[in-house]
Amino acid sequence: MARIYISLGTNISPEQHLKAGLLDLQDSFGSLQLSRVFESEAVGFKGTNFLNMVAAAETELSITDVVATFKRIEQANGRIKSEKKFSPRSLDIDLLLYDNLVCDEPIELPRGEILFNAFVLWPLAEIAPNLNHPIVNKSYQSLWLAFDKQSQKLWPIEFDFPSELQTTMIL
Repeated sequence: MARIYISLGTNISPEQHLKAGLLDLQDSFGSLQLSRVFESEAVGFKGTNFLNMVAAAETELSITDVVATFKRIEQANGRIKSEKKFSPRSLDIDLLLYDNLVCDEPIELPRGEILFNAFVLWPLAEIAPNLNHPIVNKSYQSLWLAFDKQSQKLWPIEFDFPSELQTTMIL
């Protein structure tokens, strides 16, 4: 069994798509561990604010199959395959970590944006504060504490999670 950490983000009907994405992830991976939900300004383009969070799950699937599952969930929630990188999203799901694996193929792990985007690092630090980044060998909590918090605007929000979710919440 591998422990995976998953980033979710949306700024198109964000509450609807975040809830649907979480239920789809639960259907695919079982019980989830969830960070709080954060609202953030768009990074890399002008657009409406995003809702972001991180989830953790256990899986026996390969990295390739995990990513294919994420793509299927994104498409089921209105994600258009040809969207440019910095644009509004109905649902964006990314694999951040697959155990402590470091690789470039089939995808980059750990995902590079962990170290550069507050909307990934803060929620990851919430659910895995003492876990060390496998390349820089610092805990996610210490990385968040050292992060330049003025560089990106991000704040936790109240969120009404679906009652069907079987989760461990980090508060």
